[in-house]
Amino acid sequence: MRKLLMLLLITVSVNAAQLGINEHQGAMVPLDLTFINEKGEKVTLEKLMDGKPTMITLNYFRCAGICGPQLADMAKMLSKLDLAENTDYKVLTISFAENETPDLASAKRQAYLHSMTRPFVQDAWHFLISDNNSSAILADKVGFTYKKEVSKAGVVDYVHPGALIMLSPKGKVTRYLNGIGQLPFDVKMAVIEAGEGKVGPTIAKKLLFCFAYDPKGKTYIFKWEKVVGALMTLIMIAFFIYLIKTSKRKEDNHQEKGEN
Repeated sequence: MRKLLMLLLITVSVNAAQLGINEHQGAMVPLDLTFINEKGEKVTLEKLMDGKPTMITLNYFRCAGICGPQLADMAKMLSKLDLAENTDYKVLTISFAENETPDLASAKRQAYLHSMTRPFVQDAWHFLISDNNSSAILADKVGFTYKKEVSKAGVVDYVHPGALIMLSPKGKVTRYLNGIGQLPFDVKMAVIEAGEGKVGPTIAKKLLFCFAYDPKGKTYIFKWEKVVGALMTLIMIAFFIYLIKTSKRKEDNHQEKGEN
């Protein structure tokens, strides 16, 4: 019975770790990874970063969930950031979806740059798609996990977290800023620390996840089946603990009767 309980707990832990951010602070990201930029050009991560501390977001451009609010907040935050873009830092928004195009990346980039409240050096913020599975490799290196889901209608979505990940000029993961809203001061400190290669604690532990989108109701769908599944798992764990305690109590009673 105890072995069965341990197996169940391990399974629950593994499933819980499949999505979200498994922090790899201090890990090195290969700078020779190549991506496709908005012009359809293949370019290395090293060239994109240009020896600057770099903030990275992992999204997908057709996302109807948190990606839009996250990138809109990024544009707003970068408009207020008290640092010189393209001199003090770079920004990379990288799609992990399998079938997105440079044209889509370009359209998204122009939309968010246009939304900014001050002139912004366009070369400081690039929108990229994967080349030879580079996005998945990068996501693995920084501990960003996501899951592809296909609806009955054939619509592809990804369940994924929202976070801003800082890299030092040499590609070291220095800090995670979780969530979709970042304060300019927090980002400024993270950029300065990344420039020095200092690894810092995670800012804002609360992680938000991308929800499914209902185009008819124009709302985000809260997936009750996942909540019910989690509750059922907890009930099963509680039940197994109860059985173990009951079994142990019966064994103790039998031992006491035997001694008497």
